[in-house]
Amino acid sequence: MPNNHHNQQSHPGAHHRIYHPDPEVLYHDTGIDYNHVEMNRNASVAKLYEDALRYEAGTIISSAGALVTSSGKKTGRSPKDKRIVDEPSTTEDIWWGPVNTKLSEHAFLINHERAVDYLNTRERLYVFDGFAGWDPKYRIKIRVVCARAYHCLFMRNMLIRPTPEELEHYGEPDFTILNAGAFPANRYTTGMTSTTSVAINFPRREMVILGTEYAGEMKKGVFTIMHYLMPKAGVLSLHSSANQGNDGDVTLFFGLSGTGKTTLSADPGRHLIGDDEHCWSDTGVFNIEGGCYAKCIDLSAEKEPEIFAAIRYGSVLENVVLDEDTRQVHYEDQTITENTRCAYPIEYIPNALIPCIGGHPKNIIMLTCDALGILPPVSKLTSSQAMYHFISGYTSKMAGTEDGVIEPEATFSACFGQPFLVLHPTKYATMLAQRMHDHAADAWLINTGWNGGAYGKTGKRISLKYSRAIIDAIHSGELKKATYQTYPIFGLEIPTAVSGVPAEVLNPAAAWQGSSSDYEQTVRKLAELFNANFDKFKDQASADVIEAGPKL
Repeated sequence: MPNNHHNQQSHPGAHHRIYHPDPEVLYHDTGIDYNHVEMNRNASVAKLYEDALRYEAGTIISSAGALVTSSGKKTGRSPKDKRIVDEPSTTEDIWWGPVNTKLSEHAFLINHERAVDYLNTRERLYVFDGFAGWDPKYRIKIRVVCARAYHCLFMRNMLIRPTPEELEHYGEPDFTILNAGAFPANRYTTGMTSTTSVAINFPRREMVILGTEYAGEMKKGVFTIMHYLMPKAGVLSLHSSANQGNDGDVTLFFGLSGTGKTTLSADPGRHLIGDDEHCWSDTGVFNIEGGCYAKCIDLSAEKEPEIFAAIRYGSVLENVVLDEDTRQVHYEDQTITENTRCAYPIEYIPNALIPCIGGHPKNIIMLTCDALGILPPVSKLTSSQAMYHFISGYTSKMAGTEDGVIEPEATFSACFGQPFLVLHPTKYATMLAQRMHDHAADAWLINTGWNGGAYGKTGKRISLKYSRAIIDAIHSGELKKATYQTYPIFGLEIPTAVSGVPAEVLNPAAAWQGSSSDYEQTVRKLAELFNANFDKFKDQASADVIEAGPKL
């Protein structure tokens, strides 16, 4: 694969001719009047820094050189405000329900007009043209139109940055994001339940954002778009991180926000393919994004050196607290939100694999953060168990990742990414089962949550050091040859020993610090939660997958 993208436009002094899309074409397509505002097209990092510092109140530079900014009132995604336009060409495909709420074409056009009117009255606008998907065969062109330099720099980091030559021949985008997040939706518009609206229209190939300045909505909007387009092209889209060993062995890490997906895939001994969104095609895996969006709460150089070092000039730090004088970030401070974040280009990780494309995965790791302290730190899954846990997608929703979540709560998120699914979960699960079978991939369930008891009781968070040791043992082949014991009720296979991990930590029953009756009640509680959740998938799941669940 040719190295088409390495370090594109990453040096602030790099000189190239800026590509300017034809204003007439842009106006015709989106309604944006590009002749009446100061238009910044594919602006440099330095220019975006200048504008953010000059025009966006509260923006400062950290001691490490990152742009520190605020996303305003919303410091997490607003999943209840996501809508997809219900129209004849796509309505049969979409998994309608709590994740994908219907919006009429008429209501979308009202929101679109509202966004366009707002953007057309700004003194300056920003346009960024990028790609989603590193494999040139499947990548799509995404154009972002926004009113904040912060939003433009964020998406410049998160999308794949075209080379000057690619910009020259960019042409028309496949999808356009209109971000008018500082302007509210009209609550009286049919289908609106608040002043926030994140709406996708597949036939118009547009996404419109109103009433939230949280930049993660754009990132996850692109992911939602890929979750629809990629399976249509026979490619599996996955909420996962991925890395590759020196021997070319690829590992996929599934996991929801707060499970350690970003942290555990940033491994100094392996090459990072990507930290959050991937596709698995007939030739292997490729990253959807050109950057990483890491959680920053309690970040330190000791615990996460690669991520810590990536926060420098060009990176965007959201909603963090700094020292007034030194401009050093207080990563432990959650005054604004626990969901503090940093967006940086993937090449800021020293061992990133550029282009972000790898072979077929050898190991599939499903990460869960179990706040009840019941799931083992590691268990080896049969193929049926892998499908069961992929469809279940259990974790404890951690504080800060969504608006209003302040302490962990048990949640099930199909395919470890339910908020972003567009098709029914079994569509993705079936594609995954087939690929795992075709390429003989091993599957593992890793709990990065609590051990010794539940959150807030006798339990404490499993040490990151132990989780890393477990993953090292998977990669070295140690766990493939280990001795296993069966964990009752859940039927999971637990290794009796893992290098660098105390034996008593491996079995939750042995690690439990509370009473045995408390342990038994908690096991039963979690098993019942799993079974109740899986009831809704039973009609489309095979007998062996249903059988792989907990037995009471």
